[in-house]
Amino acid sequence: MEQIIYRIAISLPAFLLAIVCHEAAHAWMAKRFGDYTGEQLGRLSLNPAVHYDLVGTVIFPLVGAVLGGTMFGWAKPVPVDTRRFKNVRSGIFWVSFAGPLANIFLMVIAAIMLALIKTKVSPAFSYYTVIYDMLGSAVTINVLLAVFNLIPFPPLDGSKMVTSMLDYNKARQYEELQRYSFVFLIILIMTPVLGWIMAPAFMISNFIVNVFVHIFAGF
Repeated sequence: MEQIIYRIAISLPAFLLAIVCHEAAHAWMAKRFGDYTGEQLGRLSLNPAVHYDLVGTVIFPLVGAVLGGTMFGWAKPVPVDTRRFKNVRSGIFWVSFAGPLANIFLMVIAAIMLALIKTKVSPAFSYYTVIYDMLGSAVTINVLLAVFNLIPFPPLDGSKMVTSMLDYNKARQYEELQRYSFVFLIILIMTPVLGWIMAPAFMISNFIVNVFVHIFAGF
């Protein structure tokens, strides 16, 4: 029980920031392309309460933490009205990409801070382990959210980015795959497929951390 509580404590701040920034980024980019729907609904905000989803924000991540894995989940999707976009194709692409891009940005920030802690703070510092584990969790969570959402299967962000490049008929046919989204999710979770997808991403994130470690170690 102590391990579960500790895992939740070090992961929850990074998890909430990751999903909130993900959705707020969608709303911000939609506004940039002329759709103010997200802002009007209060979703252009870093307040977790406005992005809250019972299953994705509470149940799913808690189950992951209890089972010993990374806290993983989602927030309530930001409504987007593509009819308001100044440029529909570009709007769909960049609004969809904005969420994963926010997570990539957060991952890099966490990697920099992790490298600073590793090179500039003594392990004898009282909160060294806690801070180190929190930043390591932030790197992992944001990599997982970014890469998972970039998978080109409806309704994930990656699929919408692909849709923006297709003509109307092919886009509608492609979106028909959404009816199998639950089956696809089960396959990802219950088989090694997600691990195969994530392995290169985690290798890259570890490489990025090590690059910053080497940079800061030289100062």
